[in-house]
Formats: sequence, C-alpha cells, structure tokens
Amino acid sequence: MEAQTQNKVKVFSEWYNELVIKADLAENSAVRGCMVIKPYGYAIWEKMQAILDKMFKDTGHVNAYFPLFIPKSFLSKEADHVEGFAKECAVVTHYRLKASPDGKGVVVDETAKLEEELIVRPTSETIIWSTYKNWIQSYRDLPLLINQWANVVRWEMRTRLFLRTTEFLWQEGHTAHATAEEAVEETMKMLDVYSEFAEKYMAIPVIKGIKTANERFAGALETYCIEALMQDGKALQAGTSHFLGQNFAKAFDVKFAGKDGKLDYVWATSWGVSTRLMGALVMTHCDDKGLIIPPRLAPHQVVIVPIYKGDEEFKKISAKATDIKKALEDKGIRVKFDNRDTHKPGWKFAEYELRGVPLRIAIGPRDVDNGTVEMARRDTFEKKTFQQENIAEVISNLLEEIQQSLYNKALKNREANTIEVNSYEEFKKLLDDKGGFLLAHWDGTPETEEKIKEETKATIRCIPLNNKPEEGKCIYSGKPSNQRVIFARAY
Repeated sequence: MEAQTQNKVKVFSEWYNELVIKADLAENSAVRGCMVIKPYGYAIWEKMQAILDKMFKDTGHVNAYFPLFIPKSFLSKEADHVEGFAKECAVVTHYRLKASPDGKGVVVDETAKLEEELIVRPTSETIIWSTYKNWIQSYRDLPLLINQWANVVRWEMRTRLFLRTTEFLWQEGHTAHATAEEAVEETMKMLDVYSEFAEKYMAIPVIKGIKTANERFAGALETYCIEALMQDGKALQAGTSHFLGQNFAKAFDVKFAGKDGKLDYVWATSWGVSTRLMGALVMTHCDDKGLIIPPRLAPHQVVIVPIYKGDEEFKKISAKATDIKKALEDKGIRVKFDNRDTHKPGWKFAEYELRGVPLRIAIGPRDVDNGTVEMARRDTFEKKTFQQENIAEVISNLLEEIQQSLYNKALKNREANTIEVNSYEEFKKLLDDKGGFLLAHWDGTPETEEKIKEETKATIRCIPLNNKPEEGKCIYSGKPSNQRVIFARAY
C-alpha cells in the first residue's frame, strides 16, 4: 500500500512539474532552488497582484517598501521568531570580492567583513517594526495599515516550482493598532479578503480556520489560514493572517500615547500570500491537456484563430476578426487575435489548450459569409457555433459560466474528499488510499499532534472557524475531544 501511495505521489508530482514547464509558466534557474518566472506565468501573477492590490487599497491599506537586508541582531529580539526562521536564513558576511591569486576567478575579500552580518529577509516583521518605532508616537498615528510587495528568501533543501523555492514573490501586510480588538478585527478582515480572492477569482473553494500552536507563525499569538484541497488529495495553505499581539512592539519598543496620555505598546498583525498561489491554480483546475485558467485571471480570456487559404481569404477573415476583437475589448474582455502565418491552426489550437485560454474562436471563410463563429470551451472542450451578432454579450456570459463551473467542480471534489474518521486505522488507510480532508477528533495536545505527524506525515491543517462542538474521543490517544479538526497531508 505504501509503495502504491508513493507511486501516486510521484506521478502527480511529475505531471505538475512537466505542466508548469511545458505551459511556459516557469523553469528552474542556474541558481539552485530558485526559479525563473516566464512571461506567461508572470502575466497570471500580475493579474493576481493587481486584483489583490485593489482589494487591499479598498480596505484602507497603502503600499511601501522596506530593505531586503535585516541586521542579524534584529532577528534575535523576538525569541519565537528567530527560532522559527533560523534554519532558513541566508546570511551576508562580506561586502566585496577580489581577484583570486591565480587571476582566474574571484574570492571573498576577507578585509571586507561586515561589522554586523545581514540576513536576506525571510519575512519583514523585524525590519518593519524597527521602522515603525520612528513612525508611531501617539494614537493619532494609528492604525498604520501598510502592505509590501517583495521577494523573500528561505533556504530550502527540496524545492518545487512555485510551491517551494528558495526565493519567491509575495505580499506581506504589517499593521499597527491601538487595541487588541482592532488588531483581531484586522486579522479577520484580511482573512476574508484572501478567502474572497481565492473563491471569486481563482475559483478555488477554501476553508477558513485557525492554526494549532504547533503550526502557528513564529512570533504570533494566533494564526488564521485558508486551506484548499488539490486534485491529488493533498492540502495547500493558500494564505495566512496573523494576530501578533504586542510581541514585536515590545521587542522593538514601539509605544504610543493614548488619548489619556498614557503610554502603551501597539497591537500588531501581519498577513500574506505568495506565488505558491500559482501552484494552487495548476493543481486545482488543470488536466492532462494542460492549464485551465479561470477567466478572471486569464491573461487572454479569448483567442481568435483564423482558418484560411491564401491572402484573399486571410484579408477577409482578418477584417471580421478585428471587428469581433474590438467588440469584445469594448466589453472589457481580454482577447488575442493570433494572425501569425508561421503556425497552422491545429498547432495553435493545441498551444492554447496547453496555456488554458478559457475560450477559443475559430473563423473560416464560411463563417464570414454566414455571420457565424465556432467557439470551444477549454474547461469542457464543448464546441458550438454562434451568430456573430451580440457575440460580445454571449462571450461575456460564457466566461462567467466557465468561472462558476470551475469553482463548482473544485467544490464537488473537495466535498467528495472530505471524510469523517473515527479510528486511527481508518485514518491511516484513507491517507494512503486517497488523501483528502479528514475530519477527526484530537485531544488538543501538541504531543498527540506531533506523534500523528511523525507516523503519517499528516498535519492539522486548521480548526475550522465556527466549528460545530461535538463530543468524541481522540483517534490517537482515546482522550476526550469536543470537536473535529481537519487533518491532511500537505504541500
């Protein structure tokens, strides 16, 4: 059974890696553990970024940028934080190279050693809170609602494109508040933003929950998350929002004078999503033919492919295709007219299937004469002929239908693979056979959680918000439990 499970994992892993590369999303770079995000992959990330950025600004946040390098002493000011990230940190020790003695290369100039070593940021809490000390003096400076789009470095031994790389792109929000209640409200608000983005734009259903102490962000009092289920039955943490309490404010002495004149430490949050959302997109929706991109994130929602023989037919078709393209663009639809004469229509069809373009329009000479077009959906491969009249309205409705259909399909998969389990034997068997979200009783102790993780590689993904109370016995220890939690193997 174990060999069968390992084979399933290997097959899905190979499918994923091959698809990411073949679809031109990303590739491995010359730097071990780092990736090159290719133009098509970056175009999808830019769509995600633009939507999220607007959502952040609509909730009152502004963007700023903080240094890539963090003094090593900063990291040690918050004990839990340094312990959580110490093993992943890249350290800069020198600031200059010199020619090697043989003149054939370069070596580190030992006279150029830094007085204090610098950490390449694994996350920015420390450098940001050292800055906030200068920005916050009174209640009038609060709340401080700031987001940063940046890259971070976490030294990884085993990497996979988008899902786990040494360097990756993300956004990290860091906010400061006058009260704990305001900070908790902010934490939950941003969790809702992530949930809305995942479901409304990525067409990925997610479960909002709270992390256990073992899985909590290093330095946080509470970590909230959105968890998604991939097609192979593994979970993916798609976003996190942290209530940091006053830990970082105390570490960096960030105080404010209240309306009563009394000094107090501010209350903090941080929250972020990263390019691993690209991995979530692939593993949730795609198939053996290639990518399937939800229309709201597709760089091109529609592609028009002309089918012709000779220059006269091409001119005739191009004129009609250009009219259709303009009508679609006027409707706000992102459309590409592929008029290249270097590739045949069949090649183009396969290419756009691989790239996951939601809708493909084919126009031949008969279509021009009959006032029709043939449309093919990427999600279902359904082909239909439509009249060119009111085509923009038809396509707009079809794109919405595809968006909803992808969400419904992913939700159906999650529901079919969310299972209540009542014994440890059943738990282990289901993990090996099909994976999924396993709802099981847990006695609430970190020790039991760690034992289950060691023996099965499954973790508690979250305790769902608004979880229903239910008396039962822990599947591992047999001790009393008052609710089920979500276990899964995860990326």
